[in-house]
Amino acid sequence: MSRPRVRLSVAASLDGYIDDASAQRLLLSNSADFDAVDQVRAESDAILVGAQTLRTDNPRLLVNSAERRAARVAAGKPEYPVKVTVTESGDLDPELRFWHTGGAKLVYTGAASAARLGGRLAGLAEVIALGDRPTLPALLDDLGARGIHRLMVEGGTGMHTGFLAADLVDEIRLAIAPILVGDPAAPRFVGPALFPGGAQRRLLLTGVEQLGDVAVLNYLVNPGDNAIR
Repeated sequence: MSRPRVRLSVAASLDGYIDDASAQRLLLSNSADFDAVDQVRAESDAILVGAQTLRTDNPRLLVNSAERRAARVAAGKPEYPVKVTVTESGDLDPELRFWHTGGAKLVYTGAASAARLGGRLAGLAEVIALGDRPTLPALLDDLGARGIHRLMVEGGTGMHTGFLAADLVDEIRLAIAPILVGDPAAPRFVGPALFPGGAQRRLLLTGVEQLGDVAVLNYLVNPGDNAIR
């Protein structure tokens, strides 16, 4: 059994914010970048977002292109990637769009929240208890045991920070929007953490692409360990 290869996918402002502090979602990407993200989703076996992102953004997390979904089916894969979230509190609304679109859904949580969520999400998702509280290494171990080879992590700040701080990331896809937010109350790509190697660690830039007014940067986090696992 091996853990899935993890790719973070994020769109941020020039000053590192992934949203502003208003009630409306800040549009960072453009149509070309949205289509490119759709391709990355289609290449993934599972897509993960944190519970806070579900509550704040209410995303569907679908592969929107019918052609890409058909190609997945032709390759013997499910039409949609598995959708994954992780929560310690268990505070998840069964009316969120996440549960009612796409294919299989997995919720990772701790033992105390599992029973409550199992009833609340009955028929909508499989709830998996990872001991007293969920951890990202245990989550990846379970996904690997389920045959998930490629995991796309779409946010938010807590998930990106947690995966990077635990040195569990293989690749980063970072789309930079030509705007400045400048609001300390707004969420950033990552929060404060003890990242492996600290400021002395340099990631490997493997690609730069212009999509309209958005610049997409691709990085390998551990260049010496870049084989598909």
